[in-house]
Amino acid sequence: MDVLLDNLSLFREGFYGTVKLTVVSALVAIVAGVIVAGCRVSPVLPLRIFGTAWVTLLRNTPLTLLFLVAFFVVPKVLYPDLDSFALAVAACGFYTSAFVAEAVRSGINTVPLGQAEAARSIGLTFTQSMRLVVLPQATRNVVPPLSSIFIALTKNTAIAGAFDNTELFNVSKTLSNDGYDIVMIFVWITVAYLIITYAINGLFRVLEHRLEVAR
Repeated sequence: MDVLLDNLSLFREGFYGTVKLTVVSALVAIVAGVIVAGCRVSPVLPLRIFGTAWVTLLRNTPLTLLFLVAFFVVPKVLYPDLDSFALAVAACGFYTSAFVAEAVRSGINTVPLGQAEAARSIGLTFTQSMRLVVLPQATRNVVPPLSSIFIALTKNTAIAGAFDNTELFNVSKTLSNDGYDIVMIFVWITVAYLIITYAINGLFRVLEHRLEVAR
């Protein structure tokens, strides 16, 4: 208990850092994932190729390698002024977007084809039919897998601690270097991660329930 009480402010900063990384990366993943999923089911061949390449490349690339690219390649080639938080969000967000895209695409495939055809028959474009007809129906089937994806994202943010970001894993390294018992450090770090993941799970359970009622 002493390790927590003696370093409460540090734990609080790490907890906030992990939550912030998770939330912002999740927003990036949702936006990019929906766009990529739309490309995957698009009638335009170059967009389908782009969507397939995005998902295949990111799902099969280790996240640590993406962090190395984000921190050591991107600043030199593209944006030299990005801070460590933005680079970590880019790595986590784009990596997770590949899994979000597949979840969304699977949800889209559960919507009867006739729904999209009916939308187009009344003059809606592909983008309009996806936004107004297909995606709202697909959401019911997309929410359950997103819960697991974002819980995994929470744990993946631990890598950011090795790249100059303040989060829970970074806190554990700091306290370990200060001589605190490593077992107790990880006990409290585990409790913190459980709080975050249970909150995510609870949020998505509420969303599932609301969507079931709407059905």
